[in-house]
Amino acid sequence: MSRTHPSSAQPVTPDWKTVLGFTEPKEIDWGRVRAAQVNVGRRLAPVRLATSLIGVVVAVALLRHNAPRFELYGWASLCAIVSLLMAHGQFHDRKWQFQTATQSELHRETIWSTLAAVSWGAAPLLFGKYCNASDLLMIWALCLAMIAASAFALAALPLATSFYIVVMSASLSLGMWNIGLTWVAAVAGIFGVGMTLACLSSGRTFIIHASSDLVLAERNEVVSLLLREFDDSGGDWMWQTDASKCLTHVSPRFAFALGMDTEMLDTKPLLQILAGTAWEAGNFSAGLRELAERLKMRESFSDLILPVTIGTEIHWWELSASPRFDDRGSFLGFRGVGSDVTAQRRSADKINHMARFDTLTGLPNRLQVTEALGEAMSEADRWRSKCAFIMIDLDRFKQINDTLGHPIGDRLLTRVAERLRGMMTDKELCGRLGGDEFGVVVRDASDPARLSRIAREIIETLSKPYEVDQHTLYIGASVGTAIGPRDGRTVEMLIRSADLALYRSKDQGGGAHNAYEPQLHVHAEERRVLEIALRKALERNEFTVHYQPVVNAEGGTIESFEALLRWNNPELGNVSPARFVPVAEDARLIGPIGEWVLRTACQEAMRWPDQIRIAVNVSAEQLGQPGYVTSVISALSHSRLPAHRLELEVTESVFMREGTGAVAVLDQLLGLGVRLALDDFGTGYSSLGYLSKTKFNTIKIDRSFVQGASKNAPEALAIIRAVVAMADSLGMATTAEGVETEQELNTVRKLGCRKIQGYLFGRPMPAPEARRLFDIDRAVA
Repeated sequence: MSRTHPSSAQPVTPDWKTVLGFTEPKEIDWGRVRAAQVNVGRRLAPVRLATSLIGVVVAVALLRHNAPRFELYGWASLCAIVSLLMAHGQFHDRKWQFQTATQSELHRETIWSTLAAVSWGAAPLLFGKYCNASDLLMIWALCLAMIAASAFALAALPLATSFYIVVMSASLSLGMWNIGLTWVAAVAGIFGVGMTLACLSSGRTFIIHASSDLVLAERNEVVSLLLREFDDSGGDWMWQTDASKCLTHVSPRFAFALGMDTEMLDTKPLLQILAGTAWEAGNFSAGLRELAERLKMRESFSDLILPVTIGTEIHWWELSASPRFDDRGSFLGFRGVGSDVTAQRRSADKINHMARFDTLTGLPNRLQVTEALGEAMSEADRWRSKCAFIMIDLDRFKQINDTLGHPIGDRLLTRVAERLRGMMTDKELCGRLGGDEFGVVVRDASDPARLSRIAREIIETLSKPYEVDQHTLYIGASVGTAIGPRDGRTVEMLIRSADLALYRSKDQGGGAHNAYEPQLHVHAEERRVLEIALRKALERNEFTVHYQPVVNAEGGTIESFEALLRWNNPELGNVSPARFVPVAEDARLIGPIGEWVLRTACQEAMRWPDQIRIAVNVSAEQLGQPGYVTSVISALSHSRLPAHRLELEVTESVFMREGTGAVAVLDQLLGLGVRLALDDFGTGYSSLGYLSKTKFNTIKIDRSFVQGASKNAPEALAIIRAVVAMADSLGMATTAEGVETEQELNTVRKLGCRKIQGYLFGRPMPAPEARRLFDIDRAVA
């Protein structure tokens, strides 16, 4: 049996061909409609048989004295046989309720009705001439009664009924016409036409109702299947209340979700069931209050979410319902569906938590910190008070990450977060902004001394040693603070001000706290302008290289030159390297600039005598670039400068910032034949470990020790003696930097320094001036 989906099956308005059974549209299953028609006729089969047989008996009784017996009884026998044969098939199938029927089965009913009409319609034609007036009227009335009975019994079969009525009324009218009863014939004809039209209309109405019932039944069947499927699969469950908001029907899954029996829920108030233990106290959730309001106002609601306590656990339910009314508009209650959305709610809460908290440390992330700062600024503006923002950056964290690996670095960050969290009160909120950067929102900053005390405590607490995976780790913290709304009227401006203060703390070497000052913005703007100009300096040929001589301590002859970068900008003038080199490093411009200096210096060195070397400074950022060794090879190849004439100067910070990676790069450079010098030894993170890892050719003693030694400072004298002794034992030369007076020269000579560099022998000079020094040497020689 075919089945039409309820969404597409719609009640149809059949045309007359369909009503009469000649066509069957495809919108619905017409076999079931035809079955409904046939079943009506078969249910009334006994009535039709009894009516026909009674009519035959009455006709025989009326005509037995006037009509010829052979014709009368022959007609009676024919009518009885037709009625019995027709009834036999209908009685045989009557015990079965047909679910579907074909057009052939429908037209079979039409054929039997037509045969019955022909047999009965013969009576007026055969016996009209033998009857008197009273008998004729009786036969006429009997035929009309048979027509009326057929119209009643076969109303669901419009074609069969129409054939029966047409044949009967036509025979009756013709019979009356033949014996001169014109008006009776006319009445019979008119009656027949009227009854035919009425039967056709009635049959059409029956078919429309049958098709509508079929569509509705199919919809109900599918909906029931879906509801059973929902209930069986743990989907939505049904519930219903009366006008007093008490439950009158709940599905088993509704009761199961509450951990109760369906009988226990009957007649119980819905709100009381959902409120649970909070019913007596009246401590209702917002969702339950909204539900109560909707029930009170008799309004439909959809996807209303509320918490329901079941046992000791809180579940989240989603309810939807609509009010019910009877035909007179009286309110009957609500009918709705519900489902447990606890899993979805927890998943949504988890996603929301992940969006607002740092997954590594569990601290609020940048988004939540920014929101909290915005709220603090709004409160400060409302009450004319002050709030503050503290930015924290960990010192030396990158070195630990590079040397011990990211897993250790991550665990260190969690320990830092624990310490920060332990320092916070209800007036502060701490979060991780990203990397090794943290932020603290101070909601009440009316006391500047307290803000400074918090900053110092943060530095002291975070600078204490950490025990992580059997490693004792030492880091520090740099802090910058800004007070709102004084230092910024928006969240972005206040964070920017705290960041500038933090930047100053980092410039001071870390482990410091600085509060924001308006001058920092001026410095930041200057730095921004400097960076923009710096990005264009190479292509505009604004850089030059100056050379400072390094001489032999005994004879004063030139042994090498140090290449020093100079920048002359048309708008900014001569810019000190102390200003633009840090900017170049931060802006990642030091790579191309350093490569240009290296190439220029190597090319210039080829104009000097063969024994003169060129020294070029190298930053930690340059050594960290993958292609640095290749750039050195390229510079030597293009200039044709022998590798032993190139000396690269690095500081101790290279090892701290890049870990063992710096050693590998320096080893490659030594393999090329390039010489290495350790610059500013003793001013940074001095360690003999560096000297054991890398074969340096020269150790340069910082100018501060030279000045101290000339003034007989014991510490400076001891340091220089120690460095010279160590260098001699390792086969390294020592260079004293910043020698400006004869006294300083005599001091470093006595202490054993082999080479001297400083203003006493020459300031940094352009390349032509440096070349003229060799002409002077030759003239003196």
